[in-house]
Amino acid sequence: MATQKKASDTDYSMQEKILALYELQKIDSKIDAINKVKGELPLEVQDLEDEVAGLRTRIDNINGEIEELNTLTKQRKREVDQAKIQIGNYKEQQNNVRNNREYDAITKEIEYQELEIELAEKRLKEYAVAVKNKKAQLETAEAAAAERETDLNLKRAELEGIEAETAPQVAEYEAQAAAAKEKIDERLIAAYSRIRNNVRNGLAVVTVKRDACGGCFNHIPPQRQADIRLGKKIIVCEYCGRILVADPETAAPAE
Repeated sequence: MATQKKASDTDYSMQEKILALYELQKIDSKIDAINKVKGELPLEVQDLEDEVAGLRTRIDNINGEIEELNTLTKQRKREVDQAKIQIGNYKEQQNNVRNNREYDAITKEIEYQELEIELAEKRLKEYAVAVKNKKAQLETAEAAAAERETDLNLKRAELEGIEAETAPQVAEYEAQAAAAKEKIDERLIAAYSRIRNNVRNGLAVVTVKRDACGGCFNHIPPQRQADIRLGKKIIVCEYCGRILVADPETAAPAE
């Protein structure tokens, strides 16, 4: 069983390759027109997805900070409780001291524990203020995230609707483009793709109309136009670099 030839090995004339390239351009232009219907929606969806992800990360970070503050609050409250127990124990010991030196030593311990309580209560107030501020930040971030997610869902639904509506047509055009590419060698397709990426309107192949390039509208000399009509080689516009083809509606058949 014979193997199928590669597109680049198929015996197509240069004129057939140029015509196939022109057909490919027309098909790609139709796909471009469909993509224009989407407008900025793909970029808007991506931007909103990034913004929502950033807000969600911020929400997670704030929740983590609140949890850390709550842990510190519990720790300080335990320290206050322990200090109060210690003070109670020291006061009981004061009732059984044997001399003033022992009494003074226990009094210093009580004063130390009271200072520890005072410091812990100061920290507790600071934590309470910090938690309140963090919760306000959390509320703001969650509201912003909810708002942006609503926008995202609307934009995404709009984009998906357009894609679903145009998908059959795009699939048909892509099949036509694949058929056209079978007549074009890879080197020429690569050049075509490079030019398409470098021009704003995506037109890599243009016709010569009224003695001018259909891309940049600069004048094409008569001899160059004759060479283009013959279709024996690839000719590009010396001004814009686009591939030039004869207008099929006016071009005479090549001999």
